[in-house]
Formats: sequence, C-alpha cells, structure tokens
Amino acid sequence: MKSKGTNFTQKQKNILTTLGENIKLARLRRKLSIRSMAERAGIATSTLGNIENGSPSVSLGSYLQVLSILRLEDDLLLIADKDPVGRQIQDAGLIVKKRAPKKKKTVSAIDHVIDKGNFEKPKFD
Repeated sequence: MKSKGTNFTQKQKNILTTLGENIKLARLRRKLSIRSMAERAGIATSTLGNIENGSPSVSLGSYLQVLSILRLEDDLLLIADKDPVGRQIQDAGLIVKKRAPKKKKTVSAIDHVIDKGNFEKPKFD
C-alpha cells in the first residue's frame, strides 16, 4: 500500500530499509519462517514482508509486535533517547535572564491627600 502523499527523503528510505534488513536478519538467526513469525506477531505475512522491505506504510504497532517476538522491543526505547539537539534547545531555554528589580509603586501627591479609608483619621482635641 502506497503512503498517502508523504514524500520520504532518500535518507529516510535508507533508514527504513536498514531497519527492515536488521529485523529480517534477527528472524533468520532465530530460524523463524515468515509464516511462523507473522502468526506469532498476529500480522499478515505480507505485512511482515513489508516490514522487512522497509515499507513506510507499516504501522509502528506492527513493528512493535515483530520486535516483541524477537525480544528486541526495548530497542524502541532508544529512539530519541539521547536527542542532543533537543537538549541544547532545552538548555538554551533554561538560561535565566537577569533583569532589573521591579520599581516600588510610588504614591503621588494627590493620593496622599485623598482619603481611601485605609488610614486612621486624625483626632482633634
């Protein structure tokens, strides 16, 4: 199934192809057939074929099912784990800007004259 208008760069295609090849090699090392692997993962054999060919149309859930059968599901946790660019952006945002302290509110001459009811009234003897 062709993806809906999503254009992938050559680098992205190469990554998916390499991922598919790695999954296929892991399956073959375990001496699992495509049929038995697909049955265990609960997916169609064609879906497994698409995974192993690096098709971008396969859901992440299907990849997770296959990786779980191979006992490699924890490898998904490594995705975006280090994220050096994101950490640099985060660190740059954590810099506290120094600014002058806020000015104290000054009372104008008129405010001194106007009684707002907050002050004790003077007593006349």
